[in-house]
Amino acid sequence: MLRTLSIRDFVIVDSIELDFSSGFTVFTGETGAGKSILIDALALALGGRGDASVVREGAAKADISAEFSASPELAAWLADNECASEEGSILLRRVIDSAGRSKAFINGITATATQLRELGEQLVDIHGQHAHQSLLKADAQRTLLDNQAGLQKEVRAVAAAFKSWRALAKQREEFETNARNVLLERERLEWQVGELDKLAAKPGEWSEVTQEHSRLSHAAALIEGAQEALNLISESDTAPMLSQLSSLNSRLGKLVDLDAGLQPVLDVLEPARIQLQEAVYALNDYLGRVELDPARLQQVERRMEDLHAAARKFHVDADVLPEEFERLSEQLQQLADASDLDALRAQEEQRKQGYLTAAQKLSKARTKAAKALSAAVTAAMQDLSMSGGRFEIALHAGEPAAYGLEQVEFLVAGHAGTTPRALAKVASGGELARIALAISVITSSATATPTLIFDEVDSGIGGGVAEVVGRLLRKLGQDRQVLCVTHLPQVASQANQHFEVSKQARGGKTVSSITPLDANARIEEIARMLGGLEITATTRSHARELLAS
Repeated sequence: MLRTLSIRDFVIVDSIELDFSSGFTVFTGETGAGKSILIDALALALGGRGDASVVREGAAKADISAEFSASPELAAWLADNECASEEGSILLRRVIDSAGRSKAFINGITATATQLRELGEQLVDIHGQHAHQSLLKADAQRTLLDNQAGLQKEVRAVAAAFKSWRALAKQREEFETNARNVLLERERLEWQVGELDKLAAKPGEWSEVTQEHSRLSHAAALIEGAQEALNLISESDTAPMLSQLSSLNSRLGKLVDLDAGLQPVLDVLEPARIQLQEAVYALNDYLGRVELDPARLQQVERRMEDLHAAARKFHVDADVLPEEFERLSEQLQQLADASDLDALRAQEEQRKQGYLTAAQKLSKARTKAAKALSAAVTAAMQDLSMSGGRFEIALHAGEPAAYGLEQVEFLVAGHAGTTPRALAKVASGGELARIALAISVITSSATATPTLIFDEVDSGIGGGVAEVVGRLLRKLGQDRQVLCVTHLPQVASQANQHFEVSKQARGGKTVSSITPLDANARIEEIARMLGGLEITATTRSHARELLAS
C-alpha cells in the first residue's frame, strides 16, 4: 500500500507531501489544475521514463519519493536485490536534473530504472485515461486475457519453444542452401582437429615442460650451487656453519648455568641450528635427484618446439592448446550433426511438436479464461446502462506464432438481440469507456497488486452510470488501495479519502497544490463539480445527498 508521496519541483508542483490511507481515494479539481501530474510523478518513481522536461522551470532537479508498506513477497525481492529495510517499508526515490540525468534509489540504495520498474509492477497497477484505446489493439487484448488468467508462465514457454523450433528450421534451411560451404568448413575443421589430436597437448603441459627445460638446461649450475651450499653448511674442511653453531650452542648452554640472562639467546640459536640441519637433509635429497641428462633435455626441447609451432599455426598461446582442441572438436561435432540433413529434419520436427504441445495447452487455458472474462464483463455491462449488452472474447485460429496458435479478439453487442462484432467497429466512445472500465475493475480484482490507480478512466460516463462506477471503485477499495483521478461528482462522493488539486499564480508562475478535504470542504468540492463556478444552496444540498448515499 502507498503510504506517502513527496513531490518537489515536478512540472508545476513546487513541494507537496501527501499521506494516504487504505480504501478508495479520489483526486478532483478544475480542468488543467494538474490532477494527472500526481499520477505522472508516481509513475516516474516507479521507474517510468522521464527527461529534463519534468523539472519545474527554474529548478535544478525534480525529486519524487514514494513510501510503500512491504509484504513478505516484496521483502524477499528486496533481500534478493540487497535493498532490504529494517523498518519493513519500501522507499522509492527518483531524481531527474535539468540536464535530463536520472538517479534512482530503493530504500536509500542506488538502483537502476529497470529495478524500479520490476518492483513497481508488484506495487502499483495504473489504468490510464487512454486505456480504452489500447483495447482496440489485438496484442493488447491478448495480453490482457493472458494476464487476467495468470498465463504468463505458459506464454513464456510457448515463446521459447517457438524460438527454438524456428532457430533449428533456419539452420536446416541455411544448410540446404549452403551445403557446399558447410562441407568445406567441415573439411577445414577435420584437418585442424586432426593436427591437434596428433599433438595431444595436455592441460598444464606447457608450464611443466618449460619448468623441466629450465631445470635440465641449468642442471650443472644447480648441482654446483647446491653442493657449494652443502659444503658451507656442513661439509667444509674449515669450520662449516653447522659445526660452528653446534659448538656455540654447547658453550652457551654451559654459560646459562652461570647466568640465566643468556637463555633467550640460546632459545634463538637452537632453532637456527635445527633449521640448518634440515637444510642439510634437503640439499642431500636434492643432489640425489638432480643429474645431468642431455638426452632428456633434447627430448624436452623437441616437445617445446612442437607445442610452440602449433601455437603459432593456430594463433593461440601454447598453454591454451588443449582448450583450442576442445573448442574446435565441439565445432566439428556441431557441424557434423548439422550436416546430417535427415537428423536435422527429425530434430526440427521434434521441436515443432514440442511447440505445438505447449501452444495447444495455452489455447485450452485461453478458451477457459475467455469464457470466464466474457461472462464477468457482460454482467458488469448490465450495471453500466448497457442492459442486454454482451461481451465475448473470440479465439481465431491462426498460423503458429510466438504468442500461440490463435488471435484474440474482443467482441461486443451493445444491445439485446444484436450480434457481437469487433469492439473497434461497434462501440461508441461512451460504450467503449464503460467497457474499458468494467474490464479494468474486473482484471484488477484478480491481480495481487496492492495499489490500483485509475486516471480518468470514467471519461465519457455520467448520470446514474457514474454512481455505479463510484460504487464499483469503492467496493474494489475494500480489498485494495484504490486511487482515482475523476471529474465526476458521483464517483468522488463514494471515496473514503478526498484530495482537491488546484493551481495558483505565485511569483509570476503557475503552481499546483493538493489539499486533503474534510467533510465540509468535500461538500463544497462536490457542489462545484455539480454546479460549476456558481455554488448554490441547491448544489450544496445535492452534494450532501451524494455524500450521504
